[in-house]
Amino acid sequence: QVQLVESGGGLVQAGGSLRLSCAASGRTFSMYAMGWFRQAPGKEREFVAACNWSGGSTYYADSVKGRFTLSRDNAKNTVFLQMNSLKPEDTAVYYCASGRNLYEYDYWGQGTQVTVSS
Repeated sequence: QVQLVESGGGLVQAGGSLRLSCAASGRTFSMYAMGWFRQAPGKEREFVAACNWSGGSTYYADSVKGRFTLSRDNAKNTVFLQMNSLKPEDTAVYYCASGRNLYEYDYWGQGTQVTVSS
């Protein structure tokens, strides 16, 4: 059974930083792409960042480019999202996901809340 467990969310002031983690189990982590998505209240879920199986290729939404950094540690079955220069509009529930490629995700975590105060 595949499980993805996010952690690291919380309340932070604008301009601050948070580091999200997503621990994976139940499948060979290093074989799969990993992504981060977010959903704000009243809005649809949106793509934030993704990386291929090795982490050698990473992709970001324009809204977070230059502020967020995705990385993965295949030895620890964990993917990270370092979020700097946070803005109130980054407030959302953040989800990690695992998939066979960068565009199709078949397992999702339960989400972690990120709240950025102005």
